[in-house]
Amino acid sequence: MRWSSGPVAVVGLGYVGLPTALALLSAGRSVIGLDTDPARLAAVRAGTADLLPEDRARLRAHAASPAFTLTAEPAALAGAGSVVICVPTPVDGHRVPAPGALRAACAAAVRHASPGQILVLASTSWVGTTRELLIEPLAARGLAVAQDVFVACAPERIDPGNADHPQHTTPRVVGGATPECGRRAAALLEPVADRVHVVGSPEAAELTKLLENTFRAVNIALVNEFATIAGHLDLDITEVVDAAATKPYGFLPFRPGPGAGGHCIPCDPHYLLWQLRAARVPAPLVDTAMAALAARPHQVARRARDVLAAHGVPVPGARVLIAGVAYKPGVADHRESPALRVIEDLAAAGADVAYTDPLIPSLRVNGRTLRHREDPAAEHWDLVVVHTAHPGHDLAWIEGRGPVLDATYRLDSVKERYLV
Repeated sequence: MRWSSGPVAVVGLGYVGLPTALALLSAGRSVIGLDTDPARLAAVRAGTADLLPEDRARLRAHAASPAFTLTAEPAALAGAGSVVICVPTPVDGHRVPAPGALRAACAAAVRHASPGQILVLASTSWVGTTRELLIEPLAARGLAVAQDVFVACAPERIDPGNADHPQHTTPRVVGGATPECGRRAAALLEPVADRVHVVGSPEAAELTKLLENTFRAVNIALVNEFATIAGHLDLDITEVVDAAATKPYGFLPFRPGPGAGGHCIPCDPHYLLWQLRAARVPAPLVDTAMAALAARPHQVARRARDVLAAHGVPVPGARVLIAGVAYKPGVADHRESPALRVIEDLAAAGADVAYTDPLIPSLRVNGRTLRHREDPAAEHWDLVVVHTAHPGHDLAWIEGRGPVLDATYRLDSVKERYLV
């Protein structure tokens, strides 16, 4: 099937939108990159945006190309043949969805839609978002879906920082408002995915993504609970998971840690729960798992206080270093990172908390700006909490320097090691 005419507009140039734009450019498409954040546009132009090496090379190749237009003006959408919406869908401090950016992006796409366009929602959201924010407003503008414009949902499936699962090798799920909408959206996305799986509606595609991330959230909460159980029984949870993973069917290995961060696992299931609560539909398993994930960083902080007490160090005034504050290894991103909650809890208890993370130069916690300690080995710490172990970030310096709380469960060679 032929591509739609005109460039593809990618709305939102974050960890989903920018790799999508670069993949489309590499496939020969012209791309309009729209982002309302001037700092993000500057980072893309300068080639300093956080990307996997393959995408960083693509950015260097295309940053100055006339086929790649960067703008903060939504009016540019009117000149696109297709629009792919890739904005974040966060939650607020009470774990309530905050879809303001999504609503604004969809409203802009509807406002500037022109006949013949394909509009694809790639953001993760509640079931019915595509219909509510695109299909119905387009109809209200007098644009008939599947006649004047073509609308589909194709939730992103990008794993930031993971080179083992590049975008093009991960099948893409597409649900069109009609079969023709699905076919056109699938043709648009074929250059960025080796396989496209078409489902019967946007709602089916939306729920698919929510199931994927809720599955991960539930299993992360479960393995964290088993880590606590293993500790109570004086067993090594890593050994237990490795042994269970030898079963060739019916088991997928998940690893315990300090919690879940980023804009997927700790956020996306809340869009489902929010929708279900409004309809008074119970989802007790999902609800309990999300509550357990939210509580996990506080459990890490409590364990840190216990370790300090066991060494006779009062928490007030104790010097505690958090090693790694990014939400996962290999990414320069601390959004929703459990480390932030750990720092908040320990600081509230009176500890003098600092951090080291070469990928995060600074961060703000409770109104305070903290900066990366470049040479933590040169200072004394009463406790080191290893939160994130980045590839290539040497942690050998922590050996022999006092107690280490290993929230990654991966530093089994450290002698004075404690687990959550």
